[in-house]
Amino acid sequence: MSATPATPLMPRVLRVEEAARALGIGRSLAYDLIRSGRLRSIKIGSRRLIPVSAIDEAIAAFMEDAA
Repeated sequence: MSATPATPLMPRVLRVEEAARALGIGRSLAYDLIRSGRLRSIKIGSRRLIPVSAIDEAIAAFMEDAA
């Protein structure tokens, strides 16, 4: 019986800095988008995290705004 290699888990949430890098924006703009409600986030303890799905939603909204 051969063992199946473990597949690495993809993160479901990112730190604000990681989300900003994924969007190609700065950390300050990411926080501005969170405050304005254009980038959804969650808070766990003292950490502000961005669901990966929120990044996809933000990109779709930016594309719609640009059209």
